[in-house]
Amino acid sequence: MSEYSIFDVIGPIMIGPSSSHTAGAARLGKVARIIGGENIKEVDFFLHGSFGKTYKGHGTDKALVAGILGMDPWDENLRHSFTIAEKKGIKYQFIEKDLGDVHPNTVRFILRKENDEMVVIMGSSIGGGNIVITEIDGIPMEFTGSYPTIITVHRDMPGVITQITNTISNENINIAQMKVFREKKGGKAIMIIETDSEINNDIIDSIGKVEAVDGVKIINM
Repeated sequence: MSEYSIFDVIGPIMIGPSSSHTAGAARLGKVARIIGGENIKEVDFFLHGSFGKTYKGHGTDKALVAGILGMDPWDENLRHSFTIAEKKGIKYQFIEKDLGDVHPNTVRFILRKENDEMVVIMGSSIGGGNIVITEIDGIPMEFTGSYPTIITVHRDMPGVITQITNTISNENINIAQMKVFREKKGGKAIMIIETDSEINNDIIDSIGKVEAVDGVKIINM
């Protein structure tokens, strides 16, 4: 017998007409904001498939911008996201784009920050408000944000993973699952660590002290 959560049965709490096109889009935007960090000044949203065809009618555009602003799918200010973004000086544009063999509800975010750093993230809204992130800065990966998640960016060197996981263990955090993705041997690597409990911000400082770690993000959705 299949098991379903109450979330699966009644759908997510949200503002908007569609769990895939609004709730999922808002979650994608919020995760992209967390990964990209603060001080985002400009966002290009490349919309694939169904997202590209229906984003205005289904409110996908407002939901994506709301997520970039840090809003949850049920935030009543979601419908005003364009106005809020403009007041904050955040520029944005929506571009219909064929992104290849990907889910029809897929978006690629190109985030530009105030220091001119650029971060590229791709993800899909897969139904019921659920999402999957499939790429960060050109490195293919897969995680959903359904669990509290630690994302580390590090140089691919012997012993780095052990140091990171030992640091997490010292903080009394249990790892549910872990995946490592890298662009090439000895190059940039990204580790996705999903945990059984919510993650305290102090873990950022602890992992950041590990040699060869270049960045740490946490997602508590």
